[in-house]
Amino acid sequence: MKGRKYTAYTLTTAILEEAALAVIVLWLLPRWGINIPIWGLILMMLALGAYDYITYRLGKRALDKKPMILSQAIVGNKCTAATLLAPEGYVKVGGELWRASSTGSAIHQGQEAVIVGRDRLTLFVAPLDNGKQESPDTRNPKF
Repeated sequence: MKGRKYTAYTLTTAILEEAALAVIVLWLLPRWGINIPIWGLILMMLALGAYDYITYRLGKRALDKKPMILSQAIVGNKCTAATLLAPEGYVKVGGELWRASSTGSAIHQGQEAVIVGRDRLTLFVAPLDNGKQESPDTRNPKF
């Protein structure tokens, strides 16, 4: 229904614009001694109609586009700490700065982290291991 309202609104405003242009060219300008021929009025009305059509198409495309809302798809992505997260701070995700909260230990500035959840505009992050985790054999040596 949103598209029909937009179309009706656009059509109404386009008709009012064309009528205003005709009134100005045929009634107001001649009072000031400015006479524009009918073919000039027709060209101006065609140009205004083309402009209205182009802006209608662009506006309709923008309204029909699905909103880009941060979904749960961001969970699992890597980010970089922009400030110290102890436990709250900011991280960079794809060049954007986000408020974040560390779910584990403190995350230092520049350290990579992984997004484990979100609540509205706050991301929950955990430190990224980067494969530096000790293997089980080195932590508990067997003699």
